Amino acid sequence: MSTPPSPQGDHRFDSAANGDAELLESHAKVAGKQTDEKGNFSLLPLGLIFGSSALIFWAAVYVTKFSGHYDPKMFDETAPPSTGVEVVAKVDPIVAGKKLYLSACVACHLPDGKGIAGVNPPLAGAEWVLGSEERLARIVIHGLKGPITVKGNQYNGAMPVFGKVPGSGYNWSDDKIAAVLTYIRQEWGNNGSAVSTELVAAIRTKEGGRKEWTAEELLQIP
Repeated sequence: MSTPPSPQGDHRFDSAANGDAELLESHAKVAGKQTDEKGNFSLLPLGLIFGSSALIFWAAVYVTKFSGHYDPKMFDETAPPSTGVEVVAKVDPIVAGKKLYLSACVACHLPDGKGIAGVNPPLAGAEWVLGSEERLARIVIHGLKGPITVKGNQYNGAMPVFGKVPGSGYNWSDDKIAAVLTYIRQEWGNNGSAVSTELVAAIRTKEGGRKEWTAEELLQIP
């Protein structure tokens, strides 16, 4: 019987051994620690997101502030050129006076201007309202104390101070007093003329910070 050849003398076994070694080395490299390429993130995309958000926010604020609220009057190419002088809209004294009356006077003189019997006199058709503007303005600016006869009936309620004088609880401006006087002289069927701001200002300056009037004192004024 012949003896099988020794593997040590066969070059095929050497080649196989070398191949196995390379294969094991390759597996070792694959199974070993690998670099996590996804973990190496960049701050650039995040910076772009924040930068874009800040730009959008600034643009929204700018448009809101300078858009003129998309009012067509702000972009009217046919409008006359601006003089640079601020134009203050004129307020209707009747509208302004009614608001003031409903906020401060209605509790005593009522919505219909008829007042409260024996306490607060009526304003509708009252001679004190439709008569002398000088007397009426003084009543509102400085207040009234003591009894007063209106439309044949006596009332003894206190009229508070509305003008900007010491002790005033309201501190109404000349414009406000003129507006409410104009309103009560032209409401509830009254047909009195409007009371000017200039008249109220002149009376306030002339009389200063005096105390409340009495009916007797007012009747001495034309």
